[in-house]
Amino acid sequence: MSLDVSPALLEQAERGEVDEAEFVDCVRNSLPYAWEMVSSLVVQLKVEGGAFADNRTPPPDEQARGQLLRALASDAIRGALQRHFGVRLAFQNCHRVAVFPLDPAVDDRLARFTSIRGQLLNQSPELRDC
Repeated sequence: MSLDVSPALLEQAERGEVDEAEFVDCVRNSLPYAWEMVSSLVVQLKVEGGAFADNRTPPPDEQARGQLLRALASDAIRGALQRHFGVRLAFQNCHRVAVFPLDPAVDDRLARFTSIRGQLLNQSPELRDC
């Protein structure tokens, strides 16, 4: 799934300077499922607190799954989302998105989540073809 880039935003990129807020708005409009997933997890983290908030529910369809993959596999999109929401994002399998606060106190928890061990422990036969 590609981003739906407006002619004005493309023109900015061609000139060499891109307004990050406009890029974030492009991501919001182009990847609504991924945007909603991340923004709802950010709210959950702020309301409930804790070391992180994550989603364990698979996307409803392949289009939604594609949006998550696009948003979290792209360094530019992922970085812009992290700066916009003021969090660190982590991703496992095809749908387990997690948001971590910027607080260094949760660095160990983030390291465990993103470790090889964490990835292996998050496997299941249902997720084999995701």
